[in-house]
Amino acid sequence: MKFQYRHTMLACYGGYITQAIINNLAPLFFVIFQQDYGLSFEQVGRLILLNFATQLIVDLIAARYADRWGYRLSVVMAHAFAGGGLVLLSVLPRMMSPYIGLSIAVMVYAIGGGLIEVLISPIVDSLPGDAKASAMSLLHSFYCWGQVLTVLVSTLLLMALGNAKWFVLPLLWAVIPFANLLFFTRVPLMPVVEEARRTPLRQLFRAPVFLLAMVLMVCAGASELAMSQWSSLFAEKGLGVPKMIGDLLGPCLFAVLMGIGRTLFGFFGERLDLRRALCSCAVLCICCYLVTALAPSPLVSLLSCAVCGFSVSLMWPGTFSLTSARYPTGGTAMFGILALMGDVGCSLGPWITGLVSDGVQKAPSLAAQAAASGLSPDQLGLKAGLLTAAIFPLLMVLATLVLGRLGHKNKT
Repeated sequence: MKFQYRHTMLACYGGYITQAIINNLAPLFFVIFQQDYGLSFEQVGRLILLNFATQLIVDLIAARYADRWGYRLSVVMAHAFAGGGLVLLSVLPRMMSPYIGLSIAVMVYAIGGGLIEVLISPIVDSLPGDAKASAMSLLHSFYCWGQVLTVLVSTLLLMALGNAKWFVLPLLWAVIPFANLLFFTRVPLMPVVEEARRTPLRQLFRAPVFLLAMVLMVCAGASELAMSQWSSLFAEKGLGVPKMIGDLLGPCLFAVLMGIGRTLFGFFGERLDLRRALCSCAVLCICCYLVTALAPSPLVSLLSCAVCGFSVSLMWPGTFSLTSARYPTGGTAMFGILALMGDVGCSLGPWITGLVSDGVQKAPSLAAQAAASGLSPDQLGLKAGLLTAAIFPLLMVLATLVLGRLGHKNKT
C-alpha cells in the first residue's frame, strides 16, 4: 500500500487519541485506588503531578534532541513507552507496593506522552497546506474525542466487569498505541526544519510575545486539567452523584464539548481573531469554575463542569497556532518549549487543587463551617480546590490583554 500525507494525518490523530488515553484513564480509577489502596487526595494529586512532571522533563529533553533523532524514531519510541506504561499500570500495583507500582507505570507512559506532545504538532505543522491554525485545532480535537472514548468505554466496561477488574482496562487500551506505533513506521513524514533556517531559542526567549505565549500555555494546561482530572472524583464525592452518571455528565461531556469547540475552530477558525477568542474562552472558563464549585444544585455543577470543556477547547491549540504564525521557523524546539510550559500547568493545576482540597478537608476550624453549610469535609475541600484553580484562567485573561497591547504598539 502506498501511504500518503492523509495517512500521516490519521497517524497523528491516533497519537493524540493515545495521549488522551494515558492522561484520562487513571483518573477514572482514583476512587477505586482510594478504596483499595488507601490513597489520600494529596497522593492522587501527586500521581497527576508525577505524570505531567515527567512529561515536562521529556518535553525539555525532546525540545533539544528530537530534531537530531528525527521524527520517525522519536514518535515510534513515544508510542512504545505509552503502550508499555499502560501494561505496567495493570500489572505493577498487584505485584509490589501499590503506590510505588502506580508511580512507576505513570512515569513510563508519561515519557510516551511527553514525546507525543512535542512531536505531533510540528509534524502536522510541517505538512503541505495553508490553513495551519485550522489543521492544528482539528488535530487537537482528536485528544478530546479520545478522552470521550476513554471515559465512555471505560465506564461501561467497569459496569460490566466490576471495579475489582479495573486492571483489565489498561491492557485493552494498550492496543491503540501499539497499533499506531506500526502505522508510524510506514507513513511519509516531512524533514525537520534545518538548523540554519530554525529560529534560535535564544532569540525566542528574548521576544515578549513568546514569553507571553509561555504564560498562556501554563494557564491553558492548568485550566483544562484541573477540571478534567478532578471532575470524576468531584462528581462522586463532592456532589454525591453515582459514579456512572458523574463520569458521563462530568468528564465525558467535558470532553465532548471540548472536542466540539476544537472541531468548530478547525472548520471556521481562520475567520477569528485568535487573541480575542482566547480571552473570551478564559472569561467563560472563570465563570465555569465558579459555578461548578458554588452552585447549590449538583446538576448545575455538572453541566458547568461540562461547559468548561468548551471554554478550554481553544486554549492549547490556539496558543500553538498564535505562536507558530508569529515564528513559522521555530521548529520542534519551539513546540517543545510550549509543550513544556503546558505541562507545567498540567502539573500545577491538578496538584494545587488536590493540595488545597486536602488542607481544607483536614482543617479543624473549617469542620464546623462545613457542617453548618450542610457539606461534608470532602465536599468543602473539593469545592475549595476548584475555586483556587480559577486563578489560572484569570491569569490567561490578563496575559491576552497584555498581548493585545504589545500588538497595538507594534502596529503604531
